[in-house]
Amino acid sequence: MQQEALQQGTIDTSYREAVRQAIRDAIMRDERVFLMGEDVGRYGGCYAVSKGLLAEFGPERIRDTPLSESGFTGAGIGAAMAGLRPIVELMTVNFSLLALDQILNTAATVRHMSGNQFGVPLVIRMATGAGRQLAAQHSHSLEGWYAHIPGIKVLAPATLEDARGMLWTALQDPDPVLIFENVMLYNITGNLAADAGPVNIDKAAVRRPGRDVSLITYGGSLWKTLEAATALAAEGIEAEVIDLRSLRPLDDATIMTSVTKTRRAVIIDEGWRSGSLAAEVAMRIVEQAFWELDAPIGRVCSEEVPIPYPRHLENAAIPQAPKIIAAAKAALGRA
Repeated sequence: MQQEALQQGTIDTSYREAVRQAIRDAIMRDERVFLMGEDVGRYGGCYAVSKGLLAEFGPERIRDTPLSESGFTGAGIGAAMAGLRPIVELMTVNFSLLALDQILNTAATVRHMSGNQFGVPLVIRMATGAGRQLAAQHSHSLEGWYAHIPGIKVLAPATLEDARGMLWTALQDPDPVLIFENVMLYNITGNLAADAGPVNIDKAAVRRPGRDVSLITYGGSLWKTLEAATALAAEGIEAEVIDLRSLRPLDDATIMTSVTKTRRAVIIDEGWRSGSLAAEVAMRIVEQAFWELDAPIGRVCSEEVPIPYPRHLENAAIPQAPKIIAAAKAALGRA
């Protein structure tokens, strides 16, 4: 199977391996690039993304750091301002809160506060989302919070191509880029072009065309949304699935083109409903395409509770295909 895939110009791989290859390629391509974070070296990364890279590239390029998110994020900012291209790995989005001052008050503001004299070409990767029974302190989806901050880009790769290609593009950006990798995606597998390269990090993607309702999502919820769209198609409902890919900036044009066609929208967001990214997308639709709508905008978000530990409660707390199907049918008046 592997040999056949190679002959067809593709490789059978996982999301985890796609991210690893992106890091490996970046280090080989640019001597300024290095990876730093907790347990990225000898342990191989909390989610095994960097496994084997220390042996290949050594401790100068794969740097284990102290357990101090604020400290090593600040060091990454300084390295970026000094001309290097660091990839900072924050073990989970929850721990990024310990580095929030560095991200919000320093990395995102330096270009503005220096009068465009300095930039921070820094990439910060972190795991996000729920589904692995990591309980309330390790299961947040806070990418929508970061999408609120001017001065940074916020990416949510959901496919193998984006997992590999977004890092490549992000490292060329003169300003900070945050990449959120949903924990439930690391084990997904599929075919990836052997020569897969950089991807556009400013545009949403139509993952499934449709005519009846626009299902707008990102990250870990993309595959649940595609599952829901397949089930809806069996009932004669053709849902268009939009993968936002970039949460800041949002690609308004792709969203509005889809909504103008289908005249109905449901937004699926693993963040909590109150103050969510889904609310921002919904309001943009109201501002730009209100008169194109034939039904109220629907939202499928996580329940307003700390994420539970028991698997059945965790699953009930975050968006799942049946909830997405029900919301799509409600938009069509078929609830």
